[in-house]
Amino acid sequence: MTPWKRLLALCLAVGFMPMASAQDNWPQKPIRLLLGFPAGGGSDIVARLVAKSLGDRLGQNVVVDNKPGAGGNIATEMLVRSAGDGYTLLLVPSGHASGAAMKKSLPFDPIKDLAWVSTVTTYPLAFTVAPNSPIRSYADLIQKAKAEPNKYTYSSVGIGTAMHLAAEWAFGDANVQVTHIPFKGGTGPLTELLAGRLDVMVDTMTLTASLLKDQRVRAIAVTSPPGASPVSGVPAIADQYPGVVFESWLGIAAPATTPPELVDRLNKEIRAVLNQEDVKQKLISFGGSPQASSPNEFKTRVERDMRNLKKVIQDKKIELE
Repeated sequence: MTPWKRLLALCLAVGFMPMASAQDNWPQKPIRLLLGFPAGGGSDIVARLVAKSLGDRLGQNVVVDNKPGAGGNIATEMLVRSAGDGYTLLLVPSGHASGAAMKKSLPFDPIKDLAWVSTVTTYPLAFTVAPNSPIRSYADLIQKAKAEPNKYTYSSVGIGTAMHLAAEWAFGDANVQVTHIPFKGGTGPLTELLAGRLDVMVDTMTLTASLLKDQRVRAIAVTSPPGASPVSGVPAIADQYPGVVFESWLGIAAPATTPPELVDRLNKEIRAVLNQEDVKQKLISFGGSPQASSPNEFKTRVERDMRNLKKVIQDKKIELE
């Protein structure tokens, strides 16, 4: 074979060799998991649990980087501006959807600028009352609220939060007026509830589970799908008002520029983490349900939540921020 033919054959061989996949040599250094909330909270506990197990599987540390502020949007903006190389991830809360629904504008597209890897855990909201409350059940609350509009009150951790919008959705479907009392988080709602100055506290199961266990509050309803209440003897609102379903969630996202094969690799690893019995049991103890999803299922969930909550905002004429 002449030299030029050998060169041609070599070029053709190289040209037809498969390109190296983006995930072949990944990861070669620690991975940063952004979180838009302070250390010590419920989402931070979940982030550290997942980070430890994911790091063990990948052979590299996954470091939780708390970047609180702007309802989590500081961390989200950092993510969307990061390289899509698999070394910057975000633990996304369901507040991403309610926050996006409430904002007039954002410095990023809440759907298109993220690669939706997988959900990690889901959990309903819980409607609770004080142990000695005269409100015996959710049906009883609705009956009382119909008889005396705006007499009864419920809490949330702020205007436009998932708690606020989901409660307005539920009460709207029941055609009752219950007065919203927003708090800035902390123990304020519980203190007011137990003092008798607040009728109903609306919060996530992750924060309510320990209160129920200690019998400090009594649950009257949850926002689970029909027949799927995690609290024995307590109905889902959707059992009586079909369609009123809202599950909070935490999930993992990457920058939108992340190659699909790397997103798929991350999805596979997160599924493996959530199949670990110790991780499952810890997530359950936090009041959640371990739940992996495909990237498309995760994206669809976020789009659905934004659509449903935007409708509540429009129907209730809630002012955008």
